[in-house]
Amino acid sequence: MSTENQVRAVSDRWADAERRMDGGDLARILDEDFRGVGPVGFVLTKEQWLGRYEGGLTVTGFDWRDVGVRVFGDTAVAIGTQVQEATFQGHASSGRFRVTQVLVQRDGAWRIAGLHLSPQQAP
Repeated sequence: MSTENQVRAVSDRWADAERRMDGGDLARILDEDFRGVGPVGFVLTKEQWLGRYEGGLTVTGFDWRDVGVRVFGDTAVAIGTQVQEATFQGHASSGRFRVTQVLVQRDGAWRIAGLHLSPQQAP
């Protein structure tokens, strides 16, 4: 499998884990030094990102599409569009977001080290 396809596979696994609200799978995909920037600018550690489901995030729809990947040695950047239907503590949290993922290769495996969501207007 090409390096680009390996990165795409991890990115797709991330989307599937988010769709299923599977913190266990996300824990294996996210790097220990992971930081996630949410759509309104908050920054979460890996533990905080994984804790969103216990904290009241409910996902009822999640689509990951139009993903482009660029590889730079042991670092890669994936940029795509996330469309989600969700609530957080009972409040609407649905939307369309441009997502940038930074992936690193450690010990022979690709992991997501950073993720940044930006709200996007529907076309």
